[in-house]
Amino acid sequence: MQLARPGDCRSDKQVKVENSPRFHQFWVVKKSWMLILALSGLPLFVGCKKAVDQSRSSDAIDPIHGHLLHALPKLPTIKLWAGDQELVAEIARQSVEIATGMMFRTNMAENEAMLFVFPEASPKNFYMRNCLLPLSAAYITPDGTISEIVDLVPGDEQGVQSRSDNIQFVLEVRQGWFQRHNLSTGAVVRTERGPLLQTFYPRR
Repeated sequence: MQLARPGDCRSDKQVKVENSPRFHQFWVVKKSWMLILALSGLPLFVGCKKAVDQSRSSDAIDPIHGHLLHALPKLPTIKLWAGDQELVAEIARQSVEIATGMMFRTNMAENEAMLFVFPEASPKNFYMRNCLLPLSAAYITPDGTISEIVDLVPGDEQGVQSRSDNIQFVLEVRQGWFQRHNLSTGAVVRTERGPLLQTFYPRR
């Protein structure tokens, strides 16, 4: 029999029970069951959390047009030049980034831009669903030459179709930026790393 420690208010009978082999066997079995129950419930909890996260992710994207239902967070930026004019442009490259673009944004500084990077050259059409700011867009060929400059009107869902089918990049700025900076078609857009194709597709 183990003697009670000073200040221990348990009775001798309670001490005997707690030190008996049967009590220890019961306690080991009880702890084992508690561990089994905890582990068996863990996958269910993780599975539910994953399902909730997936649901939130899908709810945030328009199921028809593929754009977010809120503004894009700030995208990675790159320094570029249109002719001799310097800009800091966010890079929209993933499909959801391209589909969302400047939607829901409420401001854009004079020398800020968004550069849309496509994997291949093709005709482009940029519209203004959920866009609050008037914008201008330059349709750019693979070699970085501005082929067309168009103005985009907030809320216009028809968009402006490019005349050329050789457009791989689109640069959006505040409306009238090209006129204010004396830039027109034929100007070349390049980044701090070099030509557009070399910057984004260096192995081609």
